[in-house]
Amino acid sequence: MESPTKTATTTNITPILKIISVASVAAGIQFGWALQLSLLTPYVQLLGVPHVWASFIWLCGPISGMVVQPIVGYYSDRCTSRLGRRKPFIITGVLSVIIAVFLIGYAADLGHSFGDDITKKTRPRAVALFVIGFWVLDVANNMLQGPCRAFLGDLSAGDEGKIRMANAFFSFFMAIGNILGYAAGSYENLHKAFPFSNTEACEKFCANLKSCFFISILLLLTLTGLAMFFVEDVPLSEAKKNEDIEGTEDSSRSAGCFGEIVGALKELKKPMWILMLVTAINWIGWFPFFLFNTDWMGKEVYGGNVGDEAYDKGVRAGSLGLMINAIVLAVMSLGVEPASKIMGGAKNLWGIVNFILSGGLLSTIYITKVAEFDRHRAGHYVPPATGVRVGAMTFFAVVGIPLAINFSVPFALASVYSATSGAGQGLSLGVLNLAIVIPQMIVSTVSGQVDAWFGGGNLPAFVMGAIAAAVSGAMAIVMLPSIKKSDAAKASMVVGGGH
Repeated sequence: MESPTKTATTTNITPILKIISVASVAAGIQFGWALQLSLLTPYVQLLGVPHVWASFIWLCGPISGMVVQPIVGYYSDRCTSRLGRRKPFIITGVLSVIIAVFLIGYAADLGHSFGDDITKKTRPRAVALFVIGFWVLDVANNMLQGPCRAFLGDLSAGDEGKIRMANAFFSFFMAIGNILGYAAGSYENLHKAFPFSNTEACEKFCANLKSCFFISILLLLTLTGLAMFFVEDVPLSEAKKNEDIEGTEDSSRSAGCFGEIVGALKELKKPMWILMLVTAINWIGWFPFFLFNTDWMGKEVYGGNVGDEAYDKGVRAGSLGLMINAIVLAVMSLGVEPASKIMGGAKNLWGIVNFILSGGLLSTIYITKVAEFDRHRAGHYVPPATGVRVGAMTFFAVVGIPLAINFSVPFALASVYSATSGAGQGLSLGVLNLAIVIPQMIVSTVSGQVDAWFGGGNLPAFVMGAIAAAVSGAMAIVMLPSIKKSDAAKASMVVGGGH
């Protein structure tokens, strides 16, 4: 007969292991996101898409985040599959990722087999396949992320301690996925592990990208397979479904999830509207960094052109910088709560770090000019000096500080403000996502053209981002309502952000 102590220990460990298993899927998801952020803007230019148009491809991220996540979340809450509420969507998301990665990785090869001339700058068939794959990948990642977070909520069963722990694990594995993804993107000879990846139409840079995606698929399949096999997702019966939505059936049928979001917007009070405004301006500051960081390293810092060795080295160095950024993000995430207390509140902390972001983006001008001066003085191409490379890596590291705050504080403030906003916490966080994705759509639309007006580089978009970051920092400090001490505990319940 087992002792009471042993039985209690087993009971306590099992739910934690389940939460860790589901949360670990975030590493597989984020590995793919990291590859997108570090390698795909340079890759699409390698296929012949001009820099001015490259940013339009990134419109898929905010569009899918705005459309797919609410739809998937809405219907996964009501799914009556015998597999459970969340598993059908997670499994579908994984299969979609595999299809998308195949299209992206083999775009050059398939385009060549369909008639692309690889001696020409633009490969239209490869570009078309890449864009389709890219959009499918963004949709699939959004399809995965929402149900995984919801699954963690199911496993926590309303226990606040478990919810905090589940969110902490999810954020931790996001950081792990970022570090692994950026590390893979920065490794020059990864394609040698997959000799078949290097083909006539897909040379070194393309082969490295393809190899990264092979690893991404393997990691995602392994982590998701373990979670799906070992963690039970209790099916929702029709009776329970009808009970849960009783009283809202008519509105759900007529309007669904978008009707609920519109209703939440109508009921929002001033603090949430101010938070959404500050968040929107803040993301105008962030998105140029996400779009062009490795392209900036390849062109402005390393002085390369798309497809040449200098550019490739710059992109790999940018991936290394993003890995450093992810490490700082992971460490800083652990210090958000004490830092908030030191700065006199979460809104003050958010405002101050936005000035750090602004300064970091402006520092790219100095780093670029020093690198250009060295090349001009030499009269021929020279790799960036040690000081330039250190400055660039420092830029990536410093930006990790405001990124950690940005992935936590706005969501924590939304959690607190929702108590008096007229909407529930879930819907308040949902409408806050609109303030993130809409600015991304604006930046994706205009940043390429802004850069083209000033010579085709990345600095104009960074300057635009620096101005927006400074404005949002001032607005956060001056306009956002302070959180009362009695509400401080609520702010600590929401940990981590999203795409």
